[in-house]
Amino acid sequence: MEDIEKYKKAKQRIEELKGLYVHAIIYIVVNIVMVIMNLVTSPDHYWFYWPLLGWGIGLAIHAFSVYAKGKIFGAEWEERKIRQMMEKDKL
Repeated sequence: MEDIEKYKKAKQRIEELKGLYVHAIIYIVVNIVMVIMNLVTSPDHYWFYWPLLGWGIGLAIHAFSVYAKGKIFGAEWEERKIRQMMEKDKL
């Protein structure tokens, strides 16, 4: 039974990572196209950095949610704090 739970967690983690990688690839490709469009259509006025910055913030939040999931105020943190409190009460 424990192996099934480990498999499900691993599969979910892989899906999260895959989603982040796809997001990053699309971000790179679309922003390259936007830079080229900007430089071809209006080389004297740069606007490409605004969507690059906005979407980059969204991508950073996505990455943070994938890599920090459960580490900040998650189940592991709760368990660690419970153990700390229990040990503190023993003293």
